[in-house]
Amino acid sequence: MQIKPRQNLLEVWQAIARHSFDDGTWDWGEWGGLSSVADAERLLCLLYPATEIEPFRLDDPDTTQLDVERSLRNAGDSSQIPANLVEILGDFMEKHRGEEGPTFAGGYYFAPEDPDLELSKEQREVGVVDSYSMSITLCLATLGFLKVYRGKTRRASTLARIDKLRDETSARLTAAMVSLLRSFTVNVVDITSDQGQALARLLGRGRLSDRQVLARFQDRFKSLRALITESVTLGLDGDVTDELRNENRLFECGWAWSLVKGAPEIEVEPATAEGIGKQPEGVARAVPYLYFTVVALDGIPDLSSERTLVLGLLTAEQQKLADALRLRWEITQQYWSAIARFDDATWPLEEIPWRTTLQQLESEYFSLSVASILVHDLVRRRATDDDLTRTVAVMERLADRGRITSRPTREDPAVGLHNPGVTLPLLGSEKIGPAMKWTMGDFSAQLLKRTLQLCALSRNIGSQDRLLRLAESILDHLWARRITDGQGVGLWDNVHAVYPEFPVREGPLSWSITERVTECMVVARGLYTQNPIRSAEMTTLAQAAISEASHLFGKEQLEQPAPAPRSPQAEQVRAIEADLRRARELLDKQPGTSHSLALGVLARLYELDRARGDSGPRGV
Repeated sequence: MQIKPRQNLLEVWQAIARHSFDDGTWDWGEWGGLSSVADAERLLCLLYPATEIEPFRLDDPDTTQLDVERSLRNAGDSSQIPANLVEILGDFMEKHRGEEGPTFAGGYYFAPEDPDLELSKEQREVGVVDSYSMSITLCLATLGFLKVYRGKTRRASTLARIDKLRDETSARLTAAMVSLLRSFTVNVVDITSDQGQALARLLGRGRLSDRQVLARFQDRFKSLRALITESVTLGLDGDVTDELRNENRLFECGWAWSLVKGAPEIEVEPATAEGIGKQPEGVARAVPYLYFTVVALDGIPDLSSERTLVLGLLTAEQQKLADALRLRWEITQQYWSAIARFDDATWPLEEIPWRTTLQQLESEYFSLSVASILVHDLVRRRATDDDLTRTVAVMERLADRGRITSRPTREDPAVGLHNPGVTLPLLGSEKIGPAMKWTMGDFSAQLLKRTLQLCALSRNIGSQDRLLRLAESILDHLWARRITDGQGVGLWDNVHAVYPEFPVREGPLSWSITERVTECMVVARGLYTQNPIRSAEMTTLAQAAISEASHLFGKEQLEQPAPAPRSPQAEQVRAIEADLRRARELLDKQPGTSHSLALGVLARLYELDRARGDSGPRGV
């Protein structure tokens, strides 16, 4: 199907309004309040497009567009919707705040590794990086929404509620940033250890000896190693820093699944400390996970977005925390992008599936995670044509191996990417109860998002066409997985609809996939707001057509009597002049349109000649 961001988003909003509102009243349902991640994802399905796409704004009742209001009619009219959102967001902040401060519980997203065991209440209340990152995006969207809406309402009770919610949201934002800082880690390993050997095999791929891998690693990461060891703001353990200075050691960096055990507290001002509460003890082992690293990298850029800066959404203290997170973002981007492209001849990323170094897990999902980080890096530094072409090929292979663009075989294990998904053991969770795991079932939605990001980045017509066709195929696959009956009609996820030989998915609807699809539509909107790719060949043709049309038009005016000012002939001459002027203006940005306008002028000039009975070539 064609990617139509506006129409697709309106369909999703209509489905959410039908599912979550009952005559204007929000209904969290049976599963609401049990996971801060799921609840944040659910709210972002509404708030993220509303704050990122101008026609979808809900903060100014006077500018709410008719089709937007119609899609949300279950939530009220244009004046009721923002007031209702204030109440819903306030309810979210209360549900996910403990006695001392904001909480970031994974809730029912956590599961025991042993299905015969039950997780304790304490384990389900453990914070998770997904929640920290989602909270950054949600809180910034909320603060921006409140800043605009506050100037559009005069009701005293609503203004008081807005001010209270703004303080609660700011406190949650600070707590999320602090927690994300305390979840970052650098893991240093000896090349002779099991993990070191796994990393050496990944980078050397059986073609390089350990010594060669180590030499290349030292050369590739010399400056990055120095940056990490010399940066006091990273707050790394002294032993880790000392180990990192040893160039005979390999290392990985990124985000653990939760607060790292032993992570020092982040110093904040007394008033801030009171608002966010006591910083909890970490439980996660100090090892980075690809999935949680990607999740963190997705949320951090929102802190420095144009909208955040223009609206002045961060306090001075939050800006310092944002700078510290940005440093970790830059380090992690550089590291994993270099790992993905470690060997110019054959990238490690091109050898699918990727195998993690610590747990030796192997999956296309991990290849997609590394590709996602590479996409971030390509956007940051503007990709070369070679980098882009090779990354496009990786995306196409992942879609094929994930049985999105190819037919699954009988009992195909690749379907496991979608149902039940790829599971991650959460190291350190066993210290507070049964060992926990985390399941990722959003492979298709993540692949669509990265494909669209690459499509927006590409300035090569061939690569962009391949990516757009791939994105349309993935969206076809995802759209077919919407729920068609019962609760959650029009939302996700019904994997059985695409792979009927596999069992129907049990449990609540997937706010994770629904939110990812919403993000994809926001990315797609950004793609279409860009200027189209400029073709050098089309520019040459347009220049030639404009030149010929200008010459023939000049000759027409020279040889023929001037028409009467208000005659049809005069109107035609003015239209030709306007089209020629517009063709010249569009030459650099839209050469195809420019060429079309010039051809139209040439056709009308020819018709003028023909009407006068002059059928011979002009200029002869």
